Amino acid sequence: MPGNYQTIAGIAEAEIVEKKSRFIGRIAPVTTEEEALAFIAEVKAAHRMARHNVYAYVLRGGRVRYTDDGEPAKTAGMPTLEAIQHAGLTDVAVVVTRYFGGVLLGTGGLVRAYAQATKAAIEAAQIVVVSRCVDVMVEVPYSLYEPVCRIAEGAHAKLQESDFAENVLLTFRMLHGTEAPFLEKLTELTRGQSEIIVTDPFDAAF
Repeated sequence: MPGNYQTIAGIAEAEIVEKKSRFIGRIAPVTTEEEALAFIAEVKAAHRMARHNVYAYVLRGGRVRYTDDGEPAKTAGMPTLEAIQHAGLTDVAVVVTRYFGGVLLGTGGLVRAYAQATKAAIEAAQIVVVSRCVDVMVEVPYSLYEPVCRIAEGAHAKLQESDFAENVLLTFRMLHGTEAPFLEKLTELTRGQSEIIVTDPFDAAF
């Protein structure tokens, strides 16, 4: 499906130590520049005593930004950004906090350490694919609950919620553009007696 992209489900953190310097990578899902900057400010506030708080973020539409935060040019922000891009992630911000351990790492050592700390944070995160989806809602009598779920499974529709009242109100999520056969089978099964509601397309993890 066009428009799919990979991001992360929530904030994650990992730490590596390189020649006594501590590198703490922290990654967060963000959808706007404001969210990215707020996350960066939050990490900086939590690590005021650190020598460097290097960051990079990648947003949809190709917006990217990074900083070396006092490290030699191209040794910190760029490898952090490249690790994000290499993992194929979008709508994420990474801050790598460095607590200097007294041993100089040299440019190659810095590049490796920042890239590794970013990779470690990415590995600690749960990666999700965001796709264009629709939700399909239908209310059916209890006798049709299982048949509807079977049809949904065959149509790759995922049950989001079920509300058991007088009837069963079911909400399924599926990829936008794949819903027609499912709707046809639903109408057939319910003999047109059930109201079927389809939402406008939206972006969601699927």
